[in-house]
Amino acid sequence: MPTRLTKSAARNIFYGGSAFFLLLYIGLTAHSHYYMVNDSTGGAPLTESVERGKHVWEKHSCINCHTILGEGAYFAPELGNVWVRYGGRDNPDGARAGLKAWMKAQPTGVPGRRQMPQFNLTEQELDDLIDFLRWTSLINTQGWPPNDAG
Repeated sequence: MPTRLTKSAARNIFYGGSAFFLLLYIGLTAHSHYYMVNDSTGGAPLTESVERGKHVWEKHSCINCHTILGEGAYFAPELGNVWVRYGGRDNPDGARAGLKAWMKAQPTGVPGRRQMPQFNLTEQELDDLIDFLRWTSLINTQGWPPNDAG
């Protein structure tokens, strides 16, 4: 057995290692895609209202103050679980009404508190945004945010 690494052995290690890690990369990519499509979203469909709600989210730059699934600014609460916080699992109609009323009541004018601007959203935009927030609450975030308050 040679005690030195020969040129052909180094080449074989390089090609074998490259092939191994390429296959590993392809396998993990396929698994991640499968997981995101089938498990992490809970099979919740992306409806047109969810898509429109995401456009409302982007148009008004909600992410400049809020986080969603940990992404965004930390000036205002995390909204990935706002549907759950408003009781959407047990009473979807009540949660929808509560979220609409809260957004329509902004800014509250309470001294010393951060104020959300009034965006004057239409009923359709409010419904779409709430559908988007409801959809995000169905994503398996593996425990994020760490508490219900966001």
